[in-house]
Parts: sequence; structure tokens; C-alpha cells
Amino acid sequence: MPATPLTIAPGLEQLLSLATPADTARGMFFNGLLEAVRVLGGEEARGKCHTVAGGKKFVDFFNYPVSDLMKAIFTATDLLAPKLGGRDAVLRQLGRRATDDFLSSTVGKTMMALAGTDPHRLLAAFPNACRASLSYGERSVERLGDRQARLIARRDFLPLPYNEGILTAAVEQSMARDVVVQGRRLGPLDVDYDISWS
Repeated sequence: MPATPLTIAPGLEQLLSLATPADTARGMFFNGLLEAVRVLGGEEARGKCHTVAGGKKFVDFFNYPVSDLMKAIFTATDLLAPKLGGRDAVLRQLGRRATDDFLSSTVGKTMMALAGTDPHRLLAAFPNACRASLSYGERSVERLGDRQARLIARRDFLPLPYNEGILTAAVEQSMARDVVVQGRRLGPLDVDYDISWS
């Protein structure tokens, strides 16, 4: 039975048309998303997202199609937006949850141990962390000042506000305070994220 939210989610159809079977994400992102949806929206909402994601058991360090993750993210957004402040607010919350899940993994713990509390070192480690958990896209970081940086993301399928949530939660793990992340879309899969803190 097709899920109604999938047919009305803005932007999803274009993203799915650009994804290939080689574009994958680790199972931990699926599991974290499903648990976040259960907490925020209940078991029925979780079940709908699980169904559109393929209805399988996800193993944290196995790879699964990012297209299935996108379907689940967009479905979760449609289900949760009315009670949680709109689509962008939901996507940012789900992105923050993805950071928590990543940082509790072995790769995430290693990244934090190497970066320490310095925001620039943490951001410098971000592209390698993405390569360890996502098979697609290229990411690089530019230092713009003592308290500013830019993440350049190319061929990235995840929604802009979702990535803003990921980056905000990641930089908050450092000594940075008052973190602000502002994405600027340059193309369907290309975004620059300006990051500043105090």
C-alpha cells in the first residue's frame, strides 16, 4: 500500500530521480530516525516510516539505499510537522538525532577523541566522518575566521534543514556556544553551510 506522504513531499521526487543504487547510508541513521519518530510521534508514525524505508531490520554498520532513508525522512516530516512547528523544525530535530547516533558509534567517538573541544578541528574531521558513514557526495571545510567556517557539500541528498541540525549538534559538542548554521542552496544536491559561534 503506497504511503500518501511520499506522493506530496516537496522535493522528494527530484531527489529520488538523482539517487543511484550505489548511494548508501549506514543502518544507524535508519534506526535513529525510526526511534526518533517513535518518541516524537508514536508507534504508528514509526511504522509508516519503517514501511516506506523498506520494512526491514537495519543493522547499524550495514549500508542501505539513501533513497529509502530519504523516503522515511520525508514521511516523518509530513507526519510530525503539524504538531512540532513545521517541516524545517522537524528536519532540524531529526538531523540533531542523527548526530547523536553517529557520535555514539565507534567512528563518532574516534572523531571526537581526535578533535577534542576545538570547533575547527571538529569541523575539519567532518568530511572524513561522512565518508565513513555515507557512500555519496563530497564535503570540505573552509576556515573563514576564528569563529566561522563553511562546510561545502556537493551531491548531498539529505534535506538542507536536516543537515543544519546535524552540523549544529556536532559543533555544540565542542567548546563553541551560540552555534548558528545557515545553509545556502546552489543546486539540487549542492549546498554551502556557513557556521558561526561564540
